[in-house]
Amino acid sequence: MTHDRTDATGFDPEAIAADVRRWLERAVIGLNLCPFAKAVYVKQQVRIVVSDASTERALLEQLGEELALLRDTPAEDIDTTLLVHPQVLGDFLDYNDFLDDADGLVEAMDLDGVLQVASFHPDYRFADTTPDDPGNLTNRAPWPILHLLREDSIDRAVAAYPDPDGIIERNIETMRELGADGFHKLLSDAPAH
Repeated sequence: MTHDRTDATGFDPEAIAADVRRWLERAVIGLNLCPFAKAVYVKQQVRIVVSDASTERALLEQLGEELALLRDTPAEDIDTTLLVHPQVLGDFLDYNDFLDDADGLVEAMDLDGVLQVASFHPDYRFADTTPDDPGNLTNRAPWPILHLLREDSIDRAVAAYPDPDGIIERNIETMRELGADGFHKLLSDAPAH
């Protein structure tokens, strides 16, 4: 699902950010995959950063900067951050391995229990699933993304939601009904109907 949005400088951050916004609006919010996303999105509390990192080390450094920014910024200004990294970790297995480094950084910064990193990737695959399992679509995004979340925001949202345990099952059922072709059409450049 990864797009080739490059120009003479190597990539087009505006087009990539537009892809991510389309995914948020049509899939995450539109399909209600995350019932907590709409409120922070409409309040403009979602920070989308398109990284120019081309190495894992540079991405880890930028992740540290974004974690510190989120830690030091009131939730009313930035509740969550999407760190999109189109030039590094395009391979899902490499990306999956990198998540250990991301979690290690959270711990090294004494942010365990304060912030967490969630994962989205064009080729996301849950353990013990086949690549074409529709359940994988719940964590597929147009570009590799490290999603920085505030633990207290998650706790408040889950406490206010009537059936948080049913979200995963409902999302998998939604993706089974939609199918891979429907998901790709949903995220295409064509206007949604």
